Amino acid sequence: MDESMTKRSTFSSRLGFVMAAASSAIGLGNLWRFPYLAAQYGGGIFILVYIILALTFGFALMVTEIGIGRKTKLSPIKAYGKIDKRFDFMGIFAFLIPALITPYYSLIGGWVTKYAVEYIRSIGNKTIVKGLADDSYFGGFISETWDPLIYFIIFFIITTVVVIFGVEKGIERASKVLMPVLIVISLLISVYVIFMPGSGSGIRYYLLPDFEKFSLKTVCAAMGQLFYSMSLAMGIMITYGSYMKDDEDLVKSVNQIEFFDSLIAVMAGFMIIPAIFVYSGEEGLKASGAGLMFVSLPKIFAQMPMGGIIGALFFALVFFAALTSSISLLEALVSMLIDNFKIKRLPACIGVCLYTVLMGIPSSLGYGVWADVKILGMDILSFFDFITNSIMMPILACITTVLIGWIIGTDYIVDEITKNGEKFGREKIYRFVTKFIAPILLIVILVFYTLAALGVISY
Repeated sequence: MDESMTKRSTFSSRLGFVMAAASSAIGLGNLWRFPYLAAQYGGGIFILVYIILALTFGFALMVTEIGIGRKTKLSPIKAYGKIDKRFDFMGIFAFLIPALITPYYSLIGGWVTKYAVEYIRSIGNKTIVKGLADDSYFGGFISETWDPLIYFIIFFIITTVVVIFGVEKGIERASKVLMPVLIVISLLISVYVIFMPGSGSGIRYYLLPDFEKFSLKTVCAAMGQLFYSMSLAMGIMITYGSYMKDDEDLVKSVNQIEFFDSLIAVMAGFMIIPAIFVYSGEEGLKASGAGLMFVSLPKIFAQMPMGGIIGALFFALVFFAALTSSISLLEALVSMLIDNFKIKRLPACIGVCLYTVLMGIPSSLGYGVWADVKILGMDILSFFDFITNSIMMPILACITTVLIGWIIGTDYIVDEITKNGEKFGREKIYRFVTKFIAPILLIVILVFYTLAALGVISY
């Protein structure tokens, strides 16, 4: 009998759920995207805005998504229709988001795998470390035809193997190992960088808010980061919520997920920003941008004592983070296929794996032989990233908050949270944010990103 016709899989404990959901949230968004956005938007002020939004908007949306999943016991493709049949179409929308994200995210995971392998090879070999720091290395690698595809396929095969084993034996077991590894490696590198001579200026820039640098762009950047970092509006948290046991404390779980996610993101900044200050100053920080992890950091490692070892540890950390998020994206798709088509886990995993590889090829070739192919002026990978993170995810989140806040009512989620007698300490904040603040912020970010893409405003 297939999985969809038996009792739905569950995490064995709240710890298992928290580790799996936190592992989903912790990925490239924390270790790659968060530090370069913090650098670009004023360091301390960006962190302050991000934390405020995480405790209000992010909290409300994550509670809503996990609550929907646990109450319906369904993946997103069926959950929205069960809440209100008029919103059944949102299930398809929720399926398309991870379906478009998974291929290009896994391609970037392949890039990380390449760097992790090369830095492991570089231990004791300064020539390799210097080669990785060359300005042309990253561009040369991603413009090749076969090398990026090989590492992409290796990365996604590892992801698929974990998901094939299911919720408890695969995802939960892997997360319980990978999460502590992530935290330990992050702490080691952060402590090393913090105690580097001359890192104080970078630490002050990173931690002390400069309110003169606050702007609408700061808010929109922090909002966009919340989606990317906390796995919101991707169908992931609804899927994981559907595996959560009814007697677990939902709000405490969300608080712990947010804590782990924010901890790794902030530590990522400690690993990166002070080090760039030490070797390149504030100008080097401003020049880093999105290429910070693959272009700027290797230059730092080339100058560091034991740079090969630090580089190997860092990219091993990024590899684990990318892997945990890739696992959650794949699980969201597999769960929705199982729910919708009543098929077994193994063929669902194989089908999504083949689809992901085929869809990932154009994104990879978009930096090589298809470099001249542009969609709205963007390369193929950048287009998929824009259409999912800047358009589709805000739309899905906005409609979700309207559905729960205005049509069904926030009691739908509050009752699920408190059904075992648990206290909901932030209930008033949750109701207010879900009904009023979240929809407004989501419309603002959607308009902002659309105007930015059209070149009407700078970003």
